[in-house]
Amino acid sequence: MRVLPLLLILILLGTVVGGGIYATQRTGHFLKRVVNLNNPVTVIQNEVEPPAGSIAWKIKHGQQINLLLLGYGGPENDAPWLTDSIMAVSIDPVSRRVLEVSIPRDLYVQIDAWQDGRRYDEKINAAFAVGNDPAPFGPGPLRTAFQGKDGAGHLVEATVSRLTGITFDRYAAVDFKAFRDVVNSLGGITVQMSGPLDDCHYPDYSNGYLNHGVPLGWPCPPGSGIHFSAGSYQVNGEQALELARSRDAEQPDQASDFGRARRQQMVVAAIRQKATSADAIWKVPELMDALQNDFKTDLDLNDIKALYDFGSKLSDSSFIRLGISNKDLVDDYAPYQQGSCGSLDAYALCPEDPTYQTWHSVLAHAFIDRRILQEHSPVEIVNATANSPDLETRVGNVLNPLGLAVSNGPRRPESAQTVIYDYSGGRYPQTAAWLEEFFGARVVPMPTPIAGSVSGGRQGLVVAVGGDYARRWYGGS
Repeated sequence: MRVLPLLLILILLGTVVGGGIYATQRTGHFLKRVVNLNNPVTVIQNEVEPPAGSIAWKIKHGQQINLLLLGYGGPENDAPWLTDSIMAVSIDPVSRRVLEVSIPRDLYVQIDAWQDGRRYDEKINAAFAVGNDPAPFGPGPLRTAFQGKDGAGHLVEATVSRLTGITFDRYAAVDFKAFRDVVNSLGGITVQMSGPLDDCHYPDYSNGYLNHGVPLGWPCPPGSGIHFSAGSYQVNGEQALELARSRDAEQPDQASDFGRARRQQMVVAAIRQKATSADAIWKVPELMDALQNDFKTDLDLNDIKALYDFGSKLSDSSFIRLGISNKDLVDDYAPYQQGSCGSLDAYALCPEDPTYQTWHSVLAHAFIDRRILQEHSPVEIVNATANSPDLETRVGNVLNPLGLAVSNGPRRPESAQTVIYDYSGGRYPQTAAWLEEFFGARVVPMPTPIAGSVSGGRQGLVVAVGGDYARRWYGGS
């Protein structure tokens, strides 16, 4: 998987901008090549009141900012423009929090790019490739908005926007080489592995895979592939890339989409921490070399400086990380499996809600008011549907990353309507009100806990998910 560093580019370029001692002809050439800038002095002119609607203006006035960050293979790969790592990043200046949403690369979508209205059904990681090299995907000119220097980035923005309901302000993309070089320029990073990772089918640099003749699931030759132990330790650029790209680990939790997204986000956090350390300014020349030829963006210098000033002061607890996977909002389908939304001869991920309205709802509610989270209400999700055997687990997997203390309880008798049972005696009013709005359900006060109920014993809230919410989850009315 191609890796995308969350805010890596912004942090590193902000380090360059902040390094006034390097404001030489070399830095000016770098800024002209990499970002939308002809005159570095313009950053000074916007310090007092930035242009209305700009990123700096939105931060100053407390308006949400949305960035699309992409990781692509680059010239080292047979398909150089596939953006196999895609993150939608939303920044809330008021609560000083950042939401990062990892979009799975194997999700099948409609890529709407051509002037004649034709749409191309393909995995979402092909959208950047369509914008950069449209000929293999079909004849005819692309829409005007998807042409030119930033046309490919804008095409991915439009595609991801339809899925998420997010309108993007800017995009940025980085390739393998830049990623490796950046980590090495920083002197490596420290990772925290909760468990081991062993993958003997890792991609090589010859358009193939290590041990290509060994089927997945079979024992691999001793000492082959990549191996990482549990614990905290230092890795270099190639090792950081291996952690982020690995797809076929022996450990099931590491081989899943969620495990991959979790590792990517861990690596990104480590890079951000290293890039904002006290001695990062002395690494500016190496960072410029690492990024200059392998980076694309429509950010300008004022955007970068504003994002750096904001993001470099955030702690890791300010980040909300949601990796969309087959454990929550999508299902996976093997080749030729009935019900797949994709090509019959390829593995595909398909949305549980083909209208994506559930995605829109979840992401619109992602920045839960801190006062709600501070109630620390236990929330139990139970299944009261007839034909959705794992709905309570999927809903819980979506809500837990948002900061709610969610658990799953035993199934309940089928119910047409979702009901929120309050066993707390009104102890968690703000959480109850949030759940009421999110599920479109009524809150029912309960006099005594149900025997054996986890949240009953903890005096919490129980959401009995009924048929009405199940229909919305799957895209019905």
